[in-house]
Amino acid sequence: MNIRTLPNHGFSWTEIGLGCWQLGGGWGKPWDDGVAQEILQAAYDSGVRFIDTADVYGGGESERSIGRFLKTHGDCVVATKLGRAGIYPDGYSRESLLAATQASLSRLGVERLNLTQLHCVPSAVLREGKVFDWLREQQREGLIEHFGASVESVEEGLICLEQEGVSSLQVIFNIFRQKPLEELLPRAKALGVAVIVRLPLASGLLSGKLRLETRFVEGDHRHFNRDGAQFNVGETFAGLPYATGVELADALKADLPGGMDMAAMSLRWILDHDAVTVVIPGASSPEQARANAAASALPPLAPELQAKMAAFYGERVRQHIRGPY
Repeated sequence: MNIRTLPNHGFSWTEIGLGCWQLGGGWGKPWDDGVAQEILQAAYDSGVRFIDTADVYGGGESERSIGRFLKTHGDCVVATKLGRAGIYPDGYSRESLLAATQASLSRLGVERLNLTQLHCVPSAVLREGKVFDWLREQQREGLIEHFGASVESVEEGLICLEQEGVSSLQVIFNIFRQKPLEELLPRAKALGVAVIVRLPLASGLLSGKLRLETRFVEGDHRHFNRDGAQFNVGETFAGLPYATGVELADALKADLPGGMDMAAMSLRWILDHDAVTVVIPGASSPEQARANAAASALPPLAPELQAKMAAFYGERVRQHIRGPY
């Protein structure tokens, strides 16, 4: 597993991490801590040492499962998120953020959070800036080591990069969502801010395994949020209409390099951008966790293929993306 380092923040993170939204359950399925432990162990055995979660994932069960794992695997970096559970959209205060951090500390069983991130809070709250002041207070008090933000759009990311002390920025970035390349990623790189990439496989579209006839359970966001009914549509299928996304993913299969499947190529495409610090694909099984981690050992994509992916996005994908971007 390759390591990416940001000296100014003291970060040395494995370039593949584990996203824990559906760890052991979620997405319409009951939480199963046994499955969660198997996935965490498979990722760990594959070299993964960066784990990303949030206080809302599984109603707190994701953090609890990770907390159990940390008791015997203390060399992992855990990034969590706050700002949605009982706070969104207008309950942001010093007290509410402090309570959220204390709850995460308890569930994770740690004295200090490695990294906490504002979890897709409203743009107006980011612009006002008080949330960053409150996180700086928590940092001074020793509750958190670093803080950053998970954002929905380039505009929100640029707002966050203006704030002193922001260590990381979590963004949606994949073959279907290339806009961050234009300004946001270069700016983050220039400032030495870590870039954490979520939804690298566009909710499964870029695994190449989804079909028009694929059905998702009612509690799966790919069933109820595909048109943005509950939260930003960009969090589901990269903001693409489902049928369009399936068609576009199928079109990419003609350009697969030898020895790579769609998921591997999609992860490798992201890793080939040096502004990226860590990619956090999710996994619903140990096999998926191992396969995701293996992308770190793959060779870079050929420059000709990178150019073809850029043209594909500009000519066939970008016009179909919905939601803040």
